[in-house]
Amino acid sequence: MSPPPGFEESFGVRKVCKLKKSLYGLKQSPRAWFERFGKVIKHYGYTQSQANHTMFYKHLNEGKVVILIVYVDDIVLTGDDCNELEKLKGKLAKEFEIKDLGALKYFLGMEFARSKEGIFVNQRKYVLDLLDETGMLRCKPAETPIEPNVKLQPTKAKNVKD
Repeated sequence: MSPPPGFEESFGVRKVCKLKKSLYGLKQSPRAWFERFGKVIKHYGYTQSQANHTMFYKHLNEGKVVILIVYVDDIVLTGDDCNELEKLKGKLAKEFEIKDLGALKYFLGMEFARSKEGIFVNQRKYVLDLLDETGMLRCKPAETPIEPNVKLQPTKAKNVKD
């Protein structure tokens, strides 16, 4: 870390500060937070996935499982053991400042809707936001992304010498 403005002279030329603790707002702070989070969650018996390091899981009795997924400052909890999910929320609340937002509705551009038939996932809102951002929200749909009635011509092959 470079010396704060006004302290350059007291530190000397070409000197830097050694951080003893990560600070919020620095590039290293998310890594330090995730490292601490990983230690805490592993202490509670969860295993970190090797395929996706932001996913932790715990297999319980009778074939039940609880899964936790982290993305930046969002955590998604799912599983078929309601008691373990509640215990995990309590443990996380003791270690971190958390807020339970209830059933999952929107995550990483995906909308989730529950019904008797199951859970449905769509990206309608993401696509509408993308169309709005690119100024194409009010455009008419087309069968193909090309101007109609365009006559395509074959390209002339270049002479290639072996």
